[in-house]
Amino acid sequence: MGSRTTISILVVLLLGLVQLANSGHDYKQALSKSILFFEAQRSGHLPPNQRVSWRSHSGLYDGKSSGVDLVGGYYDAGDNVKFGLPMAFTVTTMCWSIIEYGGQLESNGELGHAIDAVKWGTDYFIKAHPEPNVLYGEVGDGKSDHYCWQRPEEMTTDRRAYKIDRNNPGSDLAGETAAAMAAASIVFHRSDPSYSAELLRHAHQLFEFADKYRGKYDSSITVAQKYYRSVSGYNDELLWAAAWLYQATNDKYYLDYLGKNGDSMGGTGWSMTEFGWDVKYAGVQTLVAKVLMQGKGGEHTAVFERYQQKAEQFMCSLLGKSTKNIKKTPGGLIFRQSWNNMQFVTSASFLATVYSDYLSSSKRDLRCSQGNISPSQLLDFSKSQVDYILGDNPRATSYMVGYGENYPRQVHHRGSSIVSFNVDQKFVTCRGGYATWFSRKGSDPNVLTGALVGGPDAYDNFADQRDNYEQTEPATYNNAPLLGVLARLISGSTGFDQLLPGVSPTPSPVIIKPAPVPQRKPTKPPGLSYLDFLCQHRDIPI
Repeated sequence: MGSRTTISILVVLLLGLVQLANSGHDYKQALSKSILFFEAQRSGHLPPNQRVSWRSHSGLYDGKSSGVDLVGGYYDAGDNVKFGLPMAFTVTTMCWSIIEYGGQLESNGELGHAIDAVKWGTDYFIKAHPEPNVLYGEVGDGKSDHYCWQRPEEMTTDRRAYKIDRNNPGSDLAGETAAAMAAASIVFHRSDPSYSAELLRHAHQLFEFADKYRGKYDSSITVAQKYYRSVSGYNDELLWAAAWLYQATNDKYYLDYLGKNGDSMGGTGWSMTEFGWDVKYAGVQTLVAKVLMQGKGGEHTAVFERYQQKAEQFMCSLLGKSTKNIKKTPGGLIFRQSWNNMQFVTSASFLATVYSDYLSSSKRDLRCSQGNISPSQLLDFSKSQVDYILGDNPRATSYMVGYGENYPRQVHHRGSSIVSFNVDQKFVTCRGGYATWFSRKGSDPNVLTGALVGGPDAYDNFADQRDNYEQTEPATYNNAPLLGVLARLISGSTGFDQLLPGVSPTPSPVIIKPAPVPQRKPTKPPGLSYLDFLCQHRDIPI
């Protein structure tokens, strides 16, 4: 009897230790790693402070054959192509993370790195937009690139540049890039006013270009169709760009655009179950709901309430409290598709996180068809998704490379899977890379720290194999929204306020006067972002 009691006590103690070990994650460490990933994706001349030492300069002649400098920017995933649409979405969501949670990023020593990551993208976009109605949207060709397995430092594939212009439009591409530039202008408007003004000038021009010369970008840049086809069209990007330009300028023109076009462009009509590089409606609806909660709907209040209804339907569907709910795996991860499902997990978690704080600041609950949900419950949902990503799942696997003990070792990524160019500069041939490195069963020679891979299937199954690109390939747009969620989770579940008007006082804004834009003149930016508050106390590192 005594031995049984002892065994029972030991079992209870062991279970307690297991629960304690699984009860929490180091969100600060995960945040640092997730930002570091962007440095591994850099193209162009790497700076002296580059922390991912196994990478080197690459793509140094991009754009030369077209007579334009397109050096820089990001490789989107495990290949060596620079795709403009997902890159712009990456920057926009990274900026949104900074705008909402810059204080948390700063207090954890990561704000400077996050801003550097944004600037690496926006510097490239400035180059890619040499004229008001011209935007380069891709460098390299997916077909030839995927035929080869080479490090970006020595790639021999075609680096042709592809553009949109007034005769070959791309409203979705131009609109998303306008959104990125507008959002980034908020990020820089205190620390670098002249750069902020330059970004805003490009944003105005790109929005006008997108709105005036309408068309899908993949009808003009047809080589993108197999990789980043614009299934949703361009109306969502036009609304998305207008929403961000309003956030950046406080210009009523963009508020009117959202109000007058919400119904006809689908902003108030589509109930979404995803948010990502292609479909922006849920993001637009969330931003417009914020405007409404700020008491700035004005004459468009009725229309904006319809936007908000769709935003809240999206949030309710995440929690299984709607008439049309988002599917989940048995382990609790939201599931949209087998190929890189994780992109939808992080983007949805980010929207749920910011909406939780908007609701909390407005002192109200989420209204769902199956009952009201408190802001803390919405935040708990985001936490559950992040915890799953970091290892609280049926396989006890972390889907962030380098976090925890059990994480993917054979990532579908050219640079990480081949010995570093800085270690061995022996040329890796196009097809030889497949024979020597791609087919290896061992761990990657370079750890792609912070990369969030595609993730498990609908039944929580995952195969850590380099050729399993649906599950083991990472992407920049997986990580970008995760920055904001992790920064928010570090703060815990209570005591956070978004400083919405009428809830907390806001400081006086700084007025930026950007260069004139044809037909439109922006007004002052709002003083509502955390940057205004933060910069009263200290300079922002860049």
